[in-house]
Amino acid sequence: MKKQHRYSIISTIPFLISLFASCIQARSGEEKKALISNDSAIVKSEPVKKVLDTAAYDKIINALANSDTTGKWPVKAPYPLPGAILPYNRIVAFYGNLYSKKMGILGELPKKEMLKKLQGEVAKWQAADTSLPVIPALHYIAVTAQGSGGKDGKYRYRMPFNQIDTIVNWAKEINALVFVDIQVAHSTIKEEVPQLEKYLQMPNVNLGIDPEFSLKNGEVPGTKIGTFNADDINHAVDYLADIVRKNNLPPKILIVHRFTQGMVRGYENIKKLPEVQVVMDMDGWGDKILKRSTYLRYIYKEPVQFTGFKLFYHNDTKTGADQLYTPQELLKFTPKPIYIQYQ
Repeated sequence: MKKQHRYSIISTIPFLISLFASCIQARSGEEKKALISNDSAIVKSEPVKKVLDTAAYDKIINALANSDTTGKWPVKAPYPLPGAILPYNRIVAFYGNLYSKKMGILGELPKKEMLKKLQGEVAKWQAADTSLPVIPALHYIAVTAQGSGGKDGKYRYRMPFNQIDTIVNWAKEINALVFVDIQVAHSTIKEEVPQLEKYLQMPNVNLGIDPEFSLKNGEVPGTKIGTFNADDINHAVDYLADIVRKNNLPPKILIVHRFTQGMVRGYENIKKLPEVQVVMDMDGWGDKILKRSTYLRYIYKEPVQFTGFKLFYHNDTKTGADQLYTPQELLKFTPKPIYIQYQ
């Protein structure tokens, strides 16, 4: 029956074409001109372009500077392209990997429990600062440093794409952003970022890079803290900017982890482009005094663009549960972090 019905529809096509042609021929010359003119107008019409609210941008970044008097903050940078997430929103992210419960809360808890906990943290931050909407994010370690060289001797392991697909699908369930994070080990930014391009082409997927695991002199990951220089970071900036331009996307966010002086070299030469928003994320763990000191020494004193702060559910609380910073406490920092990551 389905086959007969299919052919009966096809057999009527010549009749319909003939009928349509007759209708067109019956139109007056003026009607045909009007029809052609209207069609042309439709084809040539362009979508309304988004406009960046620069007044709101200036107001927010000044508020994030938290009355800094040194002139370091807010950082002078070009306005982002329209559609920018920062500074119009604060991001609260869960970090980890599905292969390991020890790498972060993202892989430690079952999916439903993890997403519920993330939404709970988002609610806490929203209550603490109602001036900015708070967006959830899943920050996934897509390339992990390893203690052994592997087949190519690069001491890193690329996660299978089906794992990243899983994270992307989980993010959709709560309307969250996604960050794919890279620990290059003996590889490079230039080699690793293109492997993830199909994900970075998605509007809601952004990038994280971790200098701690960039070992330029052949050391085994975990035995020494690594480093990125401005050229390394700028390669990521340029690559993301190119993706934005080619795909007509809103600006991408680049997270750079940092907790020592040597992890980032040449901060003043890191590019500031309208297509990319750079966040320097304070990634160290410990008690409150140590973490605040690290933030002041390496994030505040060496400004790049935006700032982030990582909170460790386990490592920060080794000396007491009260050592995990609350949203209200972090909002007193100068500058106020706009990206918050829980591990």
